[in-house]
Amino acid sequence: MEKPLGAQISHALKERGVKVIFGIPGVHNIELYRGIEEAGLEHILTRHEQGAGFMADGYARATGEPGVAFVITGPGLCNIMTPMGQAYSDSIPMLVISSCLNPEDLKSERGRLHEMKDQEAAAGTVCDWSKTALDAESAYELIDRAFFEFESSRARPKHIQVPISMLGSSAKPSKKLTRVCVNQIDQPHLHAKVAKELEAARRLIVIVGGGCIKASEEIRDLIDKTGAASFSTYAGRGVIDEKSKLYFGATLARSESVDVFEKADLVLAIGTTLSEVDLWRDEVGHKCRLIRVDIDPSQLGDQHKSDLKIMADAKTFISGINNNLKTDKILSDWTATYVTERKFVFRKQVNAERPGIVPVVDTLFSTLNSDTIIYSDMTQFAYVAKEIYPMERPSKWHHPFGFGTLGYALPAAIGGKIGKPSKPVVAIMGDYGFHYTMQELGVAVELKLGIPIIIWDNEKLKEIEDSMIGSQIAPQAVVAKNPDFCKLADAFGAHSCRPNSLTEFKNALRRALIADLPTIIHVSSDIATGKALDAVSYTHLTLPTILLV
Repeated sequence: MEKPLGAQISHALKERGVKVIFGIPGVHNIELYRGIEEAGLEHILTRHEQGAGFMADGYARATGEPGVAFVITGPGLCNIMTPMGQAYSDSIPMLVISSCLNPEDLKSERGRLHEMKDQEAAAGTVCDWSKTALDAESAYELIDRAFFEFESSRARPKHIQVPISMLGSSAKPSKKLTRVCVNQIDQPHLHAKVAKELEAARRLIVIVGGGCIKASEEIRDLIDKTGAASFSTYAGRGVIDEKSKLYFGATLARSESVDVFEKADLVLAIGTTLSEVDLWRDEVGHKCRLIRVDIDPSQLGDQHKSDLKIMADAKTFISGINNNLKTDKILSDWTATYVTERKFVFRKQVNAERPGIVPVVDTLFSTLNSDTIIYSDMTQFAYVAKEIYPMERPSKWHHPFGFGTLGYALPAAIGGKIGKPSKPVVAIMGDYGFHYTMQELGVAVELKLGIPIIIWDNEKLKEIEDSMIGSQIAPQAVVAKNPDFCKLADAFGAHSCRPNSLTEFKNALRRALIADLPTIIHVSSDIATGKALDAVSYTHLTLPTILLV
């Protein structure tokens, strides 16, 4: 049955497994909204297109399914480009569908509403590809291409734009997509070769990145069999069990980790770009052979100059290696004592660099269970936590690593909670970063999402101030007046509290996890000293009596 193309797009998305759309309707994209209810999709009305993008990102990270957003021409697309850039950097599957001007008006500079010089090209700078669908078949083909690539290659955001007139034109429904591809790129002829190299190594180091989150079981098996020491990137935390005796943690960026790599006789890096934000130096520091395994061929020819480059899916290739290992021949010179000593030094360095945060991170860990999904922002609290917070499983702590956007945590946590409503979800952000997307608190209240929202308040852009001082620049433009965060929560209809000690922080967090609405937990940066702000106060937080320790 023919319907306007905008409505058919909703049905096509539903048939391809989409359940939720994040977005904001406008005069240029209202036809996309014609079929949402009929198709059985849930639409989340965000307060800003940036919020829509971060929610789609958070949803994708929590569920493993693509996050989808609808936005309007021009400013709507521009507003979501920051989340698209973040998703591109962190390999997150996101599909953004926007309207665009009609073909005769594209690049015409006639002063049309929401006109851009080249909207398709602008979006293309922050995503895998940006394409214009000039008819129904092209729209369906691009949707199918996006979902095919989400499954078969490195997941990154895509953008499809459809002319306004085309969205309202009559179109036949899309053909049902047959799933024909799963991500199993492999190089089986190299299984035995790599296995033999691993067997011969006495001081093997394995580095795992975000591309390994679906290969945790295989990687843990590999490490156990080879006696390898291991590191993870920040995105790869949880792939290796925190209790593994030869696991150095997410401490690659510690300059002293170079000393460890200098002792290695073989390094195997899997599913990681070994980027600036992973290392904060130009090279890993090894003097031995480096083997790289990655699904993205562009990462295999970078500055790290690997000796053996293998384009493969981590789960499939590591499974093949494990099947070829002769474990009776493997010896390791690494000791648990050496690894423990190094980790102790690294932790002390973290505490010295940003004093007062480690005890709060430890309290957070002791309060949350391992099933909690955490979203953090660019804030000093997160910078400490990403090095020392123990992760038992992968894909449980999400952070805007590569692109490094502010305002990520709150909307991303909302998307994560929508995707996994039965799981505990926590948002962590700095006082300044909260300003970027604080309006999305209205969405969390509207949907009655019980999310603890931890605002780490050092009353300034503390990381920037520290950088200025370190560069001998007189600090300026680093202090912004904050609202009363608890009164702000009250205005939105959310719960709030201001704990004055670590014990009060723990109790506040426990209450927030069972609350019927989001809770702002306003935490002063000197909470570990017991001198934080005013005494603890609660607003609206009327809950059943629970045992608080």
